[in-house]
Amino acid sequence: MSETAVVHESYSFACMRCGHGWEQSYEIEHHVDADGREFVQYVVDGQVVPSPLSRPSCANCDNHVVRIMRPGRVASAREAAHRQHETPPAGPVAAPTAEGDGQGGQKEPHHWHLSDILHPFQRKAS
Repeated sequence: MSETAVVHESYSFACMRCGHGWEQSYEIEHHVDADGREFVQYVVDGQVVPSPLSRPSCANCDNHVVRIMRPGRVASAREAAHRQHETPPAGPVAAPTAEGDGQGGQKEPHHWHLSDILHPFQRKAS
């Protein structure tokens, strides 16, 4: 048996049962046996492991309904979830103004509409 090439591959995994996500990198060793047949071995931390493409199982719930994705998908999803759940800073976002309407009362609050927000981005037809 001889080793012919080593390829490094990484995958992202997501369990469709419990939602657990993880990433794993593999060294894929290509070999030729004594009879001249080619085969591959997947290696993680120096240990030969089963191919992640054959029948992966969730490390959290041991289910085999696992989605395999390109590397980085789990990390990017975790970052997005972290940004979504960040606590905003305490206190008001904008200080209230003491402008009056000239008649002793307070000014009406401005009601924003989608067109107000999109106005700077609208292009004029030519």
